[in-house]
Amino acid sequence: MAAATTSSSKRHSILPPAQSGPKPPVQFSSSITIADSAILIGTHPITISTESVIHPRARLDSLGGRITIGRRCIVHERSTVGAVGTEGGSRSKREEQPNGVTLGDYVTVEVNASIETGDTVVGEGTHVGVGSKIGGGAVVGKHCTLTPYTVVAAGETIPDYTVIYSNGLRRQDRRGVAELRNKGQARQIEVLKRMIPSNPSKFQ
Repeated sequence: MAAATTSSSKRHSILPPAQSGPKPPVQFSSSITIADSAILIGTHPITISTESVIHPRARLDSLGGRITIGRRCIVHERSTVGAVGTEGGSRSKREEQPNGVTLGDYVTVEVNASIETGDTVVGEGTHVGVGSKIGGGAVVGKHCTLTPYTVVAAGETIPDYTVIYSNGLRRQDRRGVAELRNKGQARQIEVLKRMIPSNPSKFQ
């Protein structure tokens, strides 16, 4: 009996998380890939552009404002776009349709990363590393790299081509590899399309 109970609890623990909260209005490109177990909640619109990929258990939360995801972005599992932080959303409360989070084209948000709401912008080609956090109202420039467990403070502005390490050190990366990285992202997306069963109709 004990073994059966353990087996049952293991099966229960790997079930995808249940959808809770209001269902947001969405605008999807017909070419996106979005897993059935992704979580989309909120009251403001969520827009996902051409060929972007939303992994299983990724969370898009538009309670604090619009979420706009550009072309060929990848949002990995257990990451949160639109998290409400202590300062998230404070700059956009005056707007009727506040901007929560905007991801430029070719952005990658790795596993367990968090991007808080509040006019937060992540520039084209930027890589947000595993477990990293971007505070509400931060503006991260184009082609930046946040290494794992990096923290960008709320309201901070990060110049283009900045590499940020988890210990706070920063440097500029001017190697001119942006185009190569974008091509690599496109190839990765082609693989993910075959691996992740997509179900956009669930969220529409």
